Parts: sequence; C-alpha cells; structure tokens
Amino acid sequence: MSFAEIRDLKLGAVTDSGRKVDIIKGVSLKIDAGEIVALIGESGSGKTTIALSLMGHVRPGCHFKSGSVTVDGVNMVAASEAARAKMRGTNVAYVPQSAAAGFNPAHRLIDQVIETARIHDLMPMEQARSKAVEVFRALALPDPENIGMRYPHQVSGGQLQRLAAAMALIGDPKLVIFDEPTTALDVTTQIEVLRAFKSVMKAGGMAGVYVSHDLAVVAQIADRIIVLKGGEIQEEGSAEQILHAARHPYTQSLLAAFKPVAGEVRAAAAEGADPTPALLVDQVTAGYGRPGRDGMPPKLALHQVSCRLDRGRNLGVIGESGSGKSTLARAIAGLLPPVSGSVVLDGQKLAPGLKGRSLDELRRLQIVFQLADTALNPAQPIGDVIGRPLTFYHGSRGAARDARVAELLDMVHLPRAMRHRLPGELSGGQKQRVNLARALAANPEIILCDEITSALDTVVAAAVIDLLKELQRELQLSYVFISHDLSTVEAICDDVMVMHHGRMVETLPADALHRSARDPYSKLLFASVPKLDTGWLDGLDQDPGFADAWAAR
Repeated sequence: MSFAEIRDLKLGAVTDSGRKVDIIKGVSLKIDAGEIVALIGESGSGKTTIALSLMGHVRPGCHFKSGSVTVDGVNMVAASEAARAKMRGTNVAYVPQSAAAGFNPAHRLIDQVIETARIHDLMPMEQARSKAVEVFRALALPDPENIGMRYPHQVSGGQLQRLAAAMALIGDPKLVIFDEPTTALDVTTQIEVLRAFKSVMKAGGMAGVYVSHDLAVVAQIADRIIVLKGGEIQEEGSAEQILHAARHPYTQSLLAAFKPVAGEVRAAAAEGADPTPALLVDQVTAGYGRPGRDGMPPKLALHQVSCRLDRGRNLGVIGESGSGKSTLARAIAGLLPPVSGSVVLDGQKLAPGLKGRSLDELRRLQIVFQLADTALNPAQPIGDVIGRPLTFYHGSRGAARDARVAELLDMVHLPRAMRHRLPGELSGGQKQRVNLARALAANPEIILCDEITSALDTVVAAAVIDLLKELQRELQLSYVFISHDLSTVEAICDDVMVMHHGRMVETLPADALHRSARDPYSKLLFASVPKLDTGWLDGLDQDPGFADAWAAR
C-alpha cells in the first residue's frame, strides 16, 4: 500500500517579467512504505520542488495549481498550515543539501537536533537527548555521547551531514526526504554517510525520497528511479532498469554525461609551456587558532605542503574530509596566512595574508568556494554580486558594468534576467555558477576551484567543465581544482595531488591515476569512487582487502 502519493500535481510561478509559467506539469507518483524512490534530473527539472510538495511546501513565488499530495492519509495541498506543521518532523522530515546552512552557528548541535521533539512536545527533553545519542550512534558518528556538545563549525562536513539526518530522524518520521545530502562530500566520507543512511532507513522501515544528480550514489540507495526534465516525468523504473536499460533519450544522455571526456586540456596545455611556474607552493604549514609560544597554531591543518602549477595547466587536489584540501586553497589565496613556507605567483613571492597583497595580485588569483549557500550575500541581487568585483578591480560602473555582468551570465549559462533575483531564489547549481561568474569578473590568471561542480547535476557539471576548458584555451587560465569527483579531476587536470591528514601523499598524472598510484591511501581513495552498479556499496563490505585498508586509514 502506498504511504505517499502525488496525483497530477501542477505548480505555477510568475517570472520576473510577470509572465505566468508552469514549473511542475502534471506529475504523478507513488511511494510505498519502506521504499526509497530517487528523483534525478538536471538543475531546474523540478526534483526538489516535487520533494518539498510532500511537506506541503512551495518555494517563494511558486504556488499549487491543481492535483493532490497525500502523505499518510493527509492531503498536504488542501490541509491547513497548522495541519502541515503538525506533519513536518513527525510524519515527514527533510534533510537539506547544505547542512552548513541548516544549522545555527551560535547553538550547540544537540539543542538543534532535538528541536523537533521540543516543538511537537514528543517527549521530555532529557529523553530526547538520550534518543539523540542513540541516533548519533546509529549514524556512525564519532563519540556519540559528546559530539552533540560541539558547535557546527567544530565538526567535519560529513559529520554535519549526518547530524542533519539526525535532526530529521529524531521525530521517528515515516517518510524522509534527502535533498542531495552527499553532494559536497568526498568519496570516503560519502561511503560512511550512505552506509549510515541505508542502515537507519532499513532498521526503521522508513520510506524515502532521494533527490540527486549523482547516478552512482542513486544506484547504491534507491529501489526505484524517476527521471525528470522540465517539470515532467521522462522515465520511471527500478534502479537496475534505469541504470542499465534506460529507454528514454534524456535518461541516456544523463548516463552519457556521468563521465566527462578527458585529455583535451592536457594535450592543448602541453604545447609551449612557460618554464616559470604560474604558482609555486613551497613547504607551506598552516593551521587554526591563536599561535603558541613556538609560533604554531594549536590545530595544524597543513604540514610542509609543496606543489607546482604551470601556466595553462591544472592541478587536481583530492583527499577525504579533513585532509587539508580547502585549507591549502585558503592558504594560497591569503585567507589563512601560513605560519611558514611561501606562495609564489609567476615568480613573485606573495605576502602571507590578503592585507599584504596588492590589488593586482588579488585580481590575478581568485577562489570559488565550495558552499554556494554561504558564499553569496542573501540580501544582494545577482547582478550586484557579479558587478562588485568589476568595480573593485576594474573601476567599471553604470552601463559598462551592466553589459559585462550580462556577458558573464552568458558565459556560465545563466539567463540575463537572473541578475535581478536574490540567491535564495536560485537552485544550488545556479548559485554555484554565479560564484564562478564572480571569479571570472576579475579577469584572473589562476582560479582556485574548491568543489565547484559538486552541487551540479551531471549534465550541467559536464557543461561547466567544457566551459572551463574553453576559457583556458582562450585566456591561458590555470586551475587548482579541488574535488572528490575523480572523473571530473581526470577530465580537466594534468596532475593530481593526493592529500591525507594535512600532508601531500603523492602527485600522479591525471590520465593514469589508478595505474600510477603507489601509496595505500591513494589506492583506497580510488577504490572508494561509487560505480554505476546497484551492488557496489554492499560488495565493498564483503571485500576483506578493502575493509583492512579502510580500517588502516
């Protein structure tokens, strides 16, 4: 029997020009008790919009037009807001894409996790705290008795994502909506989170809706897959059928985009390379906290890391959460001044921190951050976000600035009308493309890309990679590309540096990662990349060699 059912759902919206449009066009689907259904499709296909309708929620500017959304016998469209609020957190719960944006940085984790129990008066608070610890343990969180006493910034991205799931699970919901919950996680952390999700869902007999663009992740967790495009269902079937015998051309195109084409950038960049490196990082050590008497911060995140980036070429940086990848990018950019070592840009040693660098040095070296939700000012229209560096670096104003903003939106494949919108009105993928446009506005020579495709579906990510290649050919850009997606790294990078516990493990040619790897950690990392195989994750658990390597890491 179906626990949830959407029947002929239609949602409308009003464009910036005042035109009325349909964004969900007669979607119908069923979710059985204990079943996990995946919604896949590119950005703007309606995945998250449909999932949120199961909570009786629509985004600002959108509205229900017709149809019904029934969850546990309650029509969430026709119900009063009070009735919907009563259902949320108890009958149906939500795990957001960006856990960082879902937590209040000023409150302890435990207090936020048990908030649903307090709001709905489900149990005494002491009982809720005890239950939270049980959920932490079920989700394989470290130190479950004490981790709740930390603040959001004191845990890793993978831990914060599982804590967001704990917040959703505390009320024993019968249906859980997962909105791209592993998008920004590295491959080893992703395995931990997926294992935890599968275990908890199975033990509780919960139904789930899993929104994702990552087909390999969907293969590990979904019973059934629904493919969406433009607010309409294109194809529906079991995970096996969709992944291995897709019938619709659009589904086939998603599968084809799963692995970007590699090698083009390396062949082009190898010709006429400048012997002077565009960027040289030499024995950089950096960390967090007030330095002690020895000049060292209490938490070291980088230990004498060195790397080289030649002009017109790309360096990939991979490693699990906490390995120091993003810290390296921040140290290079001057956001986190190293305590020792140096960063050299085109033969010129840079000051450790931003304040000591010239305006031109700042312009030439740009960074695109991982979390789009926290990187954009929510109160500024997109046009102002992109226009600010045009004024700061180039003195551009008025019509000239507006024209360049329009060009930059074209470059990242966003409509020009989007300049008037606020970040909250954009999808995760659209926000990340705005971040890229903002970096390009400076006319940089090097861009530090910190997981910039992790929030994008496979089709859009492939388009962004193609765009980066095109820009590189035209502008001789160089990229430091931090990613957990090895297929993306292989597609755009020349060399790949593996990091672990703040140290450089080894540097390998991108077109021979698996063949060239010598370090056991590198081999484990490459073996952890999900495959388009529904039995891949379960098979890892039965591989004693992988289990031993996992324990040793």
